[in-house]
Amino acid sequence: MIQAIIKNKPTRLFLILGGFFIANALIAEIIGVKIFSLEKTLGFSPLDIHILGNDLSFNLTAGVLLWPVVFIMTDIINEYYGMRGVKFLSWLTAGLIAFAFLIFIGAINLVPADFFITSKQGSGVPNMSKAYNSVLGQGGFIIIGSLTAFILSQLIDVFVFHKIKKITGEKKIWLRATGSTLISQFIDSFVVLFIAFYIGTRVNASGNDFVWPFKLFIAVGIVNYVYKFIVAILMTPVIYLIHGIIEKYLGHEQAAEMKKAAMGDR
Repeated sequence: MIQAIIKNKPTRLFLILGGFFIANALIAEIIGVKIFSLEKTLGFSPLDIHILGNDLSFNLTAGVLLWPVVFIMTDIINEYYGMRGVKFLSWLTAGLIAFAFLIFIGAINLVPADFFITSKQGSGVPNMSKAYNSVLGQGGFIIIGSLTAFILSQLIDVFVFHKIKKITGEKKIWLRATGSTLISQFIDSFVVLFIAFYIGTRVNASGNDFVWPFKLFIAVGIVNYVYKFIVAILMTPVIYLIHGIIEKYLGHEQAAEMKKAAMGDR
C-alpha cells in the first residue's frame, strides 16, 4: 500500500513540494529573529532612504532568505493541486509553526544545567541560557502577527492566482505567479508589522519603552515590500525552470490533466 502511494508520481510530487513548503516556512520563522543589513552583506554602505520622516535602510529579518522559496512552492502547488492543495498545506504549516513555538516555550522554561550556562564563554557568550532563550523566545505578538500574515497572504495568493489564470489560461505563467505574489506579499508586509510592532509595542509598553509610531510602521512596511517586490521579479525565471522539471517528470498528458483539475478545485 505504502509503496503504491510513493510510486504514484502526483502523490510523490505533492509530498516533495509540501515538504519543501513546510520546512522552508518553519525555518524562516525560526531564523527570522535575526535582523541583518542587506547593503553591508552585499558589500556597500547602507542606503539612506527618507520615508515619512524616517531615515531607513534595508535592515531585514533573516527569514527573507527562505520566503521566496515559499512563494515559489505556493504557486507551483497552486498550478498542479489547486486551491485545496495550497489551503491544506497553509493551515498545516501554520499549525506546525504554532506547535514549534509551544515546544520552544517548554524548552525555555527547563532549568539549565550549570555547565550549559557558561559553556560558550570562551566564544563571547557569557550566558548561554539567556542567549538560547532570546533566540527562541519570540514575543507573543510577533508570533500572532507572523501566523496571521502567513495565512492571510496565502489565501489571497491562491485566490488571485486562480483569477488571473481564468483570464489568461495556460499562457503567461509569469503573470499569475509573480502577480499573485506581489499582491499577497503587500498584505503580508503590513499585517505582520501592524500586529507584531504597531500594536505589540503599545500593549507591552511600560515606562520609557519605544512605541512604534504609525509613520514608522508604514515606512518600514514600504521598505520590506520593495525588497519582496524585487525578489519576486528576480525569481520569475526559477518558476519557469521548476515548471519545466515538473512537466518532464509527470509527462505532458498527466500534467495537463492535473492543471485542468486544479482549475476546477475549490
